[in-house]
Amino acid sequence: MVLYSSISTMRRLLLLSSILLKIVAAGDLCDREHNSSFTVETLTGVYTGLEEPDYPGVRTFRNIPYAEPPVGKLRWRPPVPLQPSRKHHYSHRFPPSCPQYLSSKLSLWNANITDFSIYTGDQSHHAGEIAQTTAEDCLSLAIWTPINATSQDKLPVGLFIPGGSFKGGGLDAPYHSPAGWVNRSQKHIMVTMNYRVNIFGFPNAVGLDDQNLGILDQRLALEWVYSNVEAFGGDSDRITVWGHSAGGVSADVLNFAYHEEPLAAGFFLMSGAAVRTFAQEDNALQTNFTFVAEQLGCGFPDDPEAEIECMRQVPISLISNFVGRYGDDKKKPSLFFRPTADEKVIFKNYTERAERGLISKAPALISDTSNEQSSLIAYPIENLLGGPNKTQVDKGTLEDFICPAFNSSNVRELNNLTTYRYQYAGNFSNLTPFPWMGAYHGADLPMIFGSYNLTGGATELQRQVAETMQDYILAFVSDPENGLMERGWLPSNAALGIDGPMMRFGAGNTVVQNISSWEVDSACAGTGQYNSRPSE
Repeated sequence: MVLYSSISTMRRLLLLSSILLKIVAAGDLCDREHNSSFTVETLTGVYTGLEEPDYPGVRTFRNIPYAEPPVGKLRWRPPVPLQPSRKHHYSHRFPPSCPQYLSSKLSLWNANITDFSIYTGDQSHHAGEIAQTTAEDCLSLAIWTPINATSQDKLPVGLFIPGGSFKGGGLDAPYHSPAGWVNRSQKHIMVTMNYRVNIFGFPNAVGLDDQNLGILDQRLALEWVYSNVEAFGGDSDRITVWGHSAGGVSADVLNFAYHEEPLAAGFFLMSGAAVRTFAQEDNALQTNFTFVAEQLGCGFPDDPEAEIECMRQVPISLISNFVGRYGDDKKKPSLFFRPTADEKVIFKNYTERAERGLISKAPALISDTSNEQSSLIAYPIENLLGGPNKTQVDKGTLEDFICPAFNSSNVRELNNLTTYRYQYAGNFSNLTPFPWMGAYHGADLPMIFGSYNLTGGATELQRQVAETMQDYILAFVSDPENGLMERGWLPSNAALGIDGPMMRFGAGNTVVQNISSWEVDSACAGTGQYNSRPSE
């Protein structure tokens, strides 16, 4: 009996010891995870990322908020900075994109080049309704770093602003993933952000003091990165603000609006710049928001504040679907919710601003593609093999992209600012479903980000072009003033007049050519500014 009691006691002690060991081991595991290279402490929280599944040399933090959720009373308010916090988060899933509508209007973007689009969360999802993975709690960013980056590394940082015509877009798009490039370089960090779009980002409502909320989101994201990126291995003094299309316009808007404190060492403007006219029929009357409010039961003709308060209680799906379907049905009057000149963050005359020196002194890289408009023109359903009218494509490419880039270079030269230029001219079949598309709007993005072989089929020439572009862009991000010159790429203002140097990537069977900008810009000389629009 005594022996049994001793054995029983021993078993209980062994069991208790086993449980304690498991608890300690679990605690050690949590500590190791919490303190591992995958966990980073920021001013607003502690975040644990993960190893990028397809790229073992990359550490990814997929969802890091940079602002309070713009919900309830914060809907249609400027973004609110997060409070300091040490709360731990697992940053393994991408955030939802900001509220937006998936158009049912047939286009190359939703039929043929869908990897530029945000993930819908449902492979059977059909266009013509709000994207299923969107939400108002969307003001987050994602960060890609080399797998073993530490706060001692001080790596250059690219902060990317996605495009989407200010109507849609977000960070969770397959071609927007820079993991392949970061995996290859191991020398830089990439950050991509979400920001509010369409009626939620640019409401232009009588009852609001701030209309360009999406731009304010972008600025706050930049401020968060500036304050926190060193914890991920980045250098806050080497941030390049970089955008494509509407994102390129946005990057340049930030360049002008915060010229005294840009928080950026350089700007990379891909197929978009601020030197354009922000034209809007609804600009003065501000009737579009009120029209939507009336249709959704929030009509207060003489009380703008009540209108806003009522609209803050309407579900986002009702608002997004109404605005989107109204546009798909081509109803009149047209609804337009994009940036408006408020003379606070967006200005009516950027040439005049530049003439007064109201632009940051940071170097810029300005680019376009040789056939931009081919993916933006009306879908050529009657002649998919032959493509759209080439004259119309050339006209749109010139007026909406090449000439704004030319004008941007000119206003920068007024301030003797370092400006580099390139044109992408590649036509690779795994990115280009129809040969007539050529180097369409956005075709250079997957080349630089390293996502060009997402669906396979990349050629050896394509790999060479992509990696050459990546190396040049990395040189700019690393040192926006001198990095490209050290590789033999001279700034466009290195020569007098408009016959400056420009790089051309992927033309024919060539990897890169050093050409005269006159080859590209000559049709713009003497034309002045165009009333161009932010594009897809």
